[in-house]
Amino acid sequence: MAENTRVPLNRIERILAFVVATVAGISIIAIVAIFIGRASNADFTGGVWPTVAVLPGIGLPLALIGLIVFLIVTAVRRSRLARDGGE
Repeated sequence: MAENTRVPLNRIERILAFVVATVAGISIIAIVAIFIGRASNADFTGGVWPTVAVLPGIGLPLALIGLIVFLIVTAVRRSRLARDGGE
């Protein structure tokens, strides 16, 4: 297989990439919301704020684990594809 040949993603890789990007994006939005809330002296004891405060602590590690899984799945598929000669 030529080195510059594009290898398409399969369905599992696309889903995994989308989930990782979504979880990481929501976590980053929660961090920005916390910054804005702190700057505006919002009351963090009630409402949706406790959930927003916990979300990055759970979402970012999950996104990191998902990214590692995505890289492993992609590497395994590429090595199988290279070993089989691109068939």
